[in-house]
Amino acid sequence: MKVIARIRSAFPEKFGIPRQSGLVEDLAAQIVFEPEYRVPEAVRGLEEFSHLWLLWEFSEAKRETWSPTVRPPRLGGNQRLGVFATRSPYRPNPIGLSCVKLDRIEIDPALGPVIHVKGADLMDATPIYDIKPYLPYADSHPEAVGGFAAEKPEEPTLAKALEDWLGPIADEIASAADLDDAALGQKLRNGFDLVESNTHALEKIMTQEMESEYANQLRGK
Repeated sequence: MKVIARIRSAFPEKFGIPRQSGLVEDLAAQIVFEPEYRVPEAVRGLEEFSHLWLLWEFSEAKRETWSPTVRPPRLGGNQRLGVFATRSPYRPNPIGLSCVKLDRIEIDPALGPVIHVKGADLMDATPIYDIKPYLPYADSHPEAVGGFAAEKPEEPTLAKALEDWLGPIADEIASAADLDDAALGQKLRNGFDLVESNTHALEKIMTQEMESEYANQLRGK
């Protein structure tokens, strides 16, 4: 298969990436096509759809061997399930599938069509193999059963988001003796860029926390 594009996201490392697409709806990312596919005609009509499917590669999870069972984080890592009954990145073929919201399509003079999306769960520079429109009549199944992951995870809290996103960077900065000046500077820039590019997502999480606290006060909790 050919890589047709790569994503630009706020996650230079795997730490802090949402475990599923759409969990943090306001996370912004851009899909930038490889030079061969920077053809505006290739995305003609795509703006008519609200959501897209992305088929991509777990580029940081490649292994020479595979295991028939994995430990899903949703089960606390204490139970093994068949790899094909999970969305673990450690698969015989490291292929990921994400549904994202289409924000807009920009025609860049140098990069050609750039697709702006929200709610992606991909690390920066992740290779993308294909993009398809989401079709509600075919892709939505409200009666579907979700097995061990039937319930939506708890909404991310501001503290948890900051811990997940900035914790690993902070840990490396704390052990600055192991980093040269250039590496330390890059880690700091990564942290600043991560917060700046996701201001709206952090604001949404903060608003949710405030609304939840206000509701609890009204209920006398």
